[in-house]
Amino acid sequence: MPSEPRRSPRKPHLIRRPVRAAALAAASLLAVPALAACGSDAKAPARAKPSGQATATAPAPLPALPAALTGQKPAWRTCPAPSAAQGGGKAPGAAWECASMKAPLDYAKPAGETIDVALIRKKATDPGKRIGSLVYNFGGPGGSGVHTLPQAADEYKKLGAVYDLVSFDPRGVGNSAPVVCLDDKTLDEDPGSGNTLDDIKKFTDACKQKSAKLLPHVGTVDTARDMDLMRQVLGDQKLNYFGISYGTRLGGVYAHLFPKNVGRTVFDAVVDPTTDEAQAGLGQAKGFQLALEHAMEYCRSKYTANCPTGPSDAEGNKRINEMLEKLKAKPAATDSGRKLTSDLALTGIAASLYDKEAWEYLVQGLGELRQLGTGNLLLLLADSYNGRGEDGRYDNSNAAQAAINCVDTSRRYTVEEKTAQEAAFRAASPVFGPEMVEGLLGCSQWPVRGTADKPQVSAEGAAPIVVIGNTGDPATPVEGAKRMADSLGRGVGVNLTVKGEGHGTYGKNSCATKAVDAFLVDGTAPADGTQCS
Repeated sequence: MPSEPRRSPRKPHLIRRPVRAAALAAASLLAVPALAACGSDAKAPARAKPSGQATATAPAPLPALPAALTGQKPAWRTCPAPSAAQGGGKAPGAAWECASMKAPLDYAKPAGETIDVALIRKKATDPGKRIGSLVYNFGGPGGSGVHTLPQAADEYKKLGAVYDLVSFDPRGVGNSAPVVCLDDKTLDEDPGSGNTLDDIKKFTDACKQKSAKLLPHVGTVDTARDMDLMRQVLGDQKLNYFGISYGTRLGGVYAHLFPKNVGRTVFDAVVDPTTDEAQAGLGQAKGFQLALEHAMEYCRSKYTANCPTGPSDAEGNKRINEMLEKLKAKPAATDSGRKLTSDLALTGIAASLYDKEAWEYLVQGLGELRQLGTGNLLLLLADSYNGRGEDGRYDNSNAAQAAINCVDTSRRYTVEEKTAQEAAFRAASPVFGPEMVEGLLGCSQWPVRGTADKPQVSAEGAAPIVVIGNTGDPATPVEGAKRMADSLGRGVGVNLTVKGEGHGTYGKNSCATKAVDAFLVDGTAPADGTQCS
């Protein structure tokens, strides 16, 4: 949760962000082949209304959009390289086209000021069998879909044969009217006690100073309305949609607002719509702890006496906490000249838990720190999670995540309420709990009122939506998928449970992948309650 200027495990988010394998291999202690990827994820808790708050846009009957917006034709062109705000890197190649779509800044004033929403697409490779567009949101909130879709596209080749693969930067993100808060130099500074109220105020004041006009209008409800405008601009009668992590919250809100416009839709790694911020945070603390214990079991089975977390979970928790305490007193050196702080180390540990294949990076990183006293690998993991490029520039996902989450929730936690939760968070996770509970203060001084305590996702009359949960998911615990399916309504939510590890299932679990492909390509939904192992 956004409890400080730097993203940390106390606010895991939902972006799947690839780790640079070559850099990881160079830092490897145990000399294993470079592995695939890890990502990041979730919510910004919050209580206590500051005075002088603006009012965020809430769901309500709104004026019709003018034809100038619904009838616009995007000027598709070959995509340039992603901007720094999107995540930087190289242009995605000739097969990818980019454009922008005009959308109202304020949907209550649809003929007023507009913003540009950045779009990307790759046309169906088998146009004779084309179904339509398939729109993706990969999570966050705060993740650039324009940056992420080309990186993830190899997973979606079968879907890309019959769909135009489409994604976008949600409003406030990347190149879509990005929220701006702290600069790169400030983000690179050691946050030290970054969970203090002074640090939260510094971050909040920067957002207000640089992005005040945007802040009331970057919530999930507004982005859901953008998606329905996008549906019309793309020329689709229904919105075919693939939402991952935070993208499931966005998809649920869309289905609630536009049930008759729901096409073939999949939610993977589902955010529980029924929990408040403290309950969600506790669930994540338990989820990350469980994933850490599974990773430590892997370490013991593969490296026995050489496992840096030792012979048991209890010993592993103890060793990790001891390492983190030492880093608070003396950060570890790295080859880059930067220091691995306790906060960055914990972020790197959390980042490694989003994908089972990244557990080896965790073992190597902890081994490097324990044996050599250096923090190269954990820093690389933390940088990937934090959206820091090799050039030292950050994407804007940290600022966007805070802005979106804080406008989405009406909860504003006080210091006293946070303190009352500390014991429960510590019991849920001796490693992550003490830090994650601090995230409850993240929106405490936000200058915009939030919309509601929990998102509205009931979608009576919508087409079936396949909702997938993974038993080993650290960031979106599996129980949330069943609750989302139930909340969508009878005949709408179709729950599929995967017994596996990591955040998300498509492309990782063959059973789930086949079920999703059958649904999106052929329209055949799995039976509600289906289980995959």
